[in-house]
Amino acid sequence: MGPLITVVPARGLLLFDSDCAFCTACASWLSRRHARVVVRPLSAADAGALGVDADRARREIPLVRGDGSVVWGAEAIGGALASCPPPWRWAGQVIASSPVRPLAARVYAWVARNRHRFPGGSGACRV
Repeated sequence: MGPLITVVPARGLLLFDSDCAFCTACASWLSRRHARVVVRPLSAADAGALGVDADRARREIPLVRGDGSVVWGAEAIGGALASCPPPWRWAGQVIASSPVRPLAARVYAWVARNRHRFPGGSGACRV
């Protein structure tokens, strides 16, 4: 593997748990939707240099925005989807909206806790 990512791309950086087959499949799906954010495995990044808590990132996906701020979980997914062309952009905007955000956070937390049970999931996905 090459050097670790230490600088946030202006488009943002979504870091996923590559030890989890379900997370890897979701990241691949997102990349195929032409997300403008850069999608990379957590293992390819220097989490500390990016301001990301690596332990938390194994439980909850982080999106490091171009300005260096970090959002987590459903907010990260919403931000990544919002960087895609429609209709996925609209889905991301809905996830980020005030009325939907609390429900999206609960759904994300449930999926994260149960990701080992989804297709492609394994014991490595357990958090």
